Amino acid sequence: MDTITHTLFGVGLYHAVKKSEETKKEKQALLFTAIVGSQIPDIDVISQLWDQEGMYQMWHRGITHSLLLAPVWALLLYLLAIAFFRVKQRRIFYIGLLAVVIHNTSDVLNAWGTGYFEPVSDVRLTLGTIPIIDVVIWTIFLSAFLLKRFSSLSASGIFRWAWVMIALHIVIQSALGLTFLHEAKKEYEHAALSADFVPWQYTVIGKNGEEVDLALVSLWRGFDVHTTLQSDESVDLEPLFAEKPEARTLTKWSPFVVVVNEDGRLGVFDPRFYRNGESFLSVFLE
Repeated sequence: MDTITHTLFGVGLYHAVKKSEETKKEKQALLFTAIVGSQIPDIDVISQLWDQEGMYQMWHRGITHSLLLAPVWALLLYLLAIAFFRVKQRRIFYIGLLAVVIHNTSDVLNAWGTGYFEPVSDVRLTLGTIPIIDVVIWTIFLSAFLLKRFSSLSASGIFRWAWVMIALHIVIQSALGLTFLHEAKKEYEHAALSADFVPWQYTVIGKNGEEVDLALVSLWRGFDVHTTLQSDESVDLEPLFAEKPEARTLTKWSPFVVVVNEDGRLGVFDPRFYRNGESFLSVFLE
């Protein structure tokens, strides 16, 4: 998910906690833990500063997003709460743990994927059922903040119901998307899913041999193939990998890639992010 959504998750988690008997320091510690815990797995972005081998694509959303590392992050947040706020509460650890797990799990839901079980497995777990920016989640949180501001209802009650609505939205959106993906796998050798920004609409990417189809799919429009790409599966990619090591990383990271070998260009790109004639996840050698 994007940074704003992760921040909303942290603030929403904080408001869902009952704090009527908490001191100011305890509230500050809870807010700090919820927000930082919702952001801290993305600390891996700094790895691009020393990446000399084209591995950033694997490092980002890699081990820092692992479910197995979540307790370590929670313990760090607990120790920071003690150091900064002199607050020593067991639930600080649990709020931190929940914030990290929400971050990591929400990233699994979009097409970018996550190394959810690193270092046990380096497979990128990705469902592609929720867009990176989800307007439904934003709308639910906006409604909760407005209710908190203009109604007499308790903040914890409002935001707990907001979390219920978000969970329900994710279940429905994911169930629908995975149903479309299941049907696509009957027609294609390889298939992947990428949720569109329009709720309950998806792009299905299907590959048979050297043809890659991109289709918009939803309940109201059916299965509409709008683009067919050609992938040169016979070309030797070693010259590309030798000059652009990030290309090898991309082929490992993506479910499948489109291979381009034309007009003096050799390259690969991830078709899940193909928009307006190009993919922003691509590596080319002129």
